[in-house]
Amino acid sequence: MIQEPWLSVIVPTYNGSKYLAAALDSILMQQDPELECVVIDDGSTDNTLDIVESFKDKLNIKLITKARQGNWVVNTNHALSVARGKYACFLHQDDLWLQGRLNAIKKAIATYPQASLYLHDSIFIDREGKPLGLWQCPLKDSQVVSAQEMILKLVIQNFIAIPSPVFNRQAALDLGGLNNELWYTADWDFWLKLASAGETYHISQPLAAFRVHGDSQTIRRSSSVAEFRQQMRSVVDKYLQSQSASQVAKVAFFSTEVNTTLAAMVHGESTQLFKLATDFVLLGPLGWRRYWQDSRIQERVSARLKAKLQTQT
Repeated sequence: MIQEPWLSVIVPTYNGSKYLAAALDSILMQQDPELECVVIDDGSTDNTLDIVESFKDKLNIKLITKARQGNWVVNTNHALSVARGKYACFLHQDDLWLQGRLNAIKKAIATYPQASLYLHDSIFIDREGKPLGLWQCPLKDSQVVSAQEMILKLVIQNFIAIPSPVFNRQAALDLGGLNNELWYTADWDFWLKLASAGETYHISQPLAAFRVHGDSQTIRRSSSVAEFRQQMRSVVDKYLQSQSASQVAKVAFFSTEVNTTLAAMVHGESTQLFKLATDFVLLGPLGWRRYWQDSRIQERVSARLKAKLQTQT
């Protein structure tokens, strides 16, 4: 066992037989023996635990098994608290790292050790791992981004893929970790919390892959579109309290309505497309530009449409 791993990779699992081996392989591909993987399983009933065991002679794995409770946020917080690395990151069982990710992160930390958050661009992939498009952070080619700039952009839409960020583990725990009450927006709230604490270092290179598929735990967990909207609105309210940017607030609340409409479509519920179109018109040219740039709507929708078309062919 490594005495002091520089990085703890938190991997929450539940019935991950389809994709987990590929996720763990993508960690192994980095060829970094000085990290630990904290795998926390939520009562899997398939061969997830066998897959984890098969990697124990290749990776430094700490396995935690729990009875099924259906809350990846609670499990992630627990894993974060028992991890030992100075830095931490999340890798969900259906996502991947790309070649060279950890080398780029190490270089970023050495270059700018005072950052609160290190992140990079990502790509979308389908069930088979085929690329569906780029998922960029709307930060241009900036490397160091101020807390205020990050909040004003990130509050409009969560443009950060789960497998992208790396952060100081103790600092994250001191900030309270993820909010256990949020099943949909916990990661968004968490990134905003970290971004608010200091500067963000951005690597404008895709170094992870986010898988688009219908079995996503987030999609399955949603109990109602109304709750979906409420969780998003609560995050916007929280992080715009100290901001005086009314235009940003309008765009952020419009963005929550777009996301709610998309969620309603997924669940076969009624939508208010006319009202949404009216709200968009009322944003005006500056609002249109800010929404288009910061929401990454074109990338998110395009990837999901491609994934859906591929499943129908």
